[in-house]
Amino acid sequence: MTAKIIDGEAIAAEVRNEVKVGVDELKASGITPCLAAVLVGDVPASQVYVRTKRKACEHVGLSSVLHTPAGDIPEAQLLALIDQLNDDPAIHGILIQLPLPDHVDEAKVIERLSPSKDVDGFHPSNVGKLVIGMDTFKPCTPAGVQELLVRSGIEIAGKHAVVIGRSNIVGKPMANLLVQKHKDANATVTVCHSRTRDLAALTRQADILIAALGSPHIVTADMVKAGAVVIDVGINRVDDASAKKGYRIVGDVDFDAVSQVASAITPVPGGVGPMTVAMLMVNTLKAARMTLG
Repeated sequence: MTAKIIDGEAIAAEVRNEVKVGVDELKASGITPCLAAVLVGDVPASQVYVRTKRKACEHVGLSSVLHTPAGDIPEAQLLALIDQLNDDPAIHGILIQLPLPDHVDEAKVIERLSPSKDVDGFHPSNVGKLVIGMDTFKPCTPAGVQELLVRSGIEIAGKHAVVIGRSNIVGKPMANLLVQKHKDANATVTVCHSRTRDLAALTRQADILIAALGSPHIVTADMVKAGAVVIDVGINRVDDASAKKGYRIVGDVDFDAVSQVASAITPVPGGVGPMTVAMLMVNTLKAARMTLG
């Protein structure tokens, strides 16, 4: 068996085109949706992520502004910046690029965001709504994974989904999305993590296996049930002297081996990553529409 490749780039392009239509409609009514990004310090990876997100904004017609406070900005000053963005009616969504410097309390910063502008879906108010099935901003990576499954025609209802990882950004919200009583969910969900005993015994039960642990090639072919759908959320940099940059990007899944066992699989790169950015566009459009009631 050779797995079908789930093309995240192509599906993300579909989503972006749909967002562009919505943005054009809002502009016609006099509203230009705007995303404010806050990038603290000089973290190269974060700079790349923010550039990618701003480029996506440009593609769909969203306005974007970037704030780049120094890495040593006092916490109180950063919170004041968030207050300013919360109060600005021209700003519809606010993105705080993580991680933040060690001297800043990440939880305090997230809680300072207005829930109605929290397009990452990290504010406790939005997390609570997600858990109980209310309409809210879905965290972008889990929402992107769900969209990949749905748009690829993969049945979720009644399936056993195993999520490896319990982060607040991916693992926990992913489980909460898939377990909901909803036409695009209704799965039975198991959450595994770094302290799970006999991980392979659980992953081999999965009809849908979602790897989000952040460990290169931790999922091997013998851990996957024949015919399972495998979604690789991992983005890991590994040294490779033969590569132009001296390293290459790999996922949490041993793609070459697992693709011979699975029925469908996402590549890294080109799988979940583009969907994360596309769903940020979806959430920003949603935030702008909320201003119309």
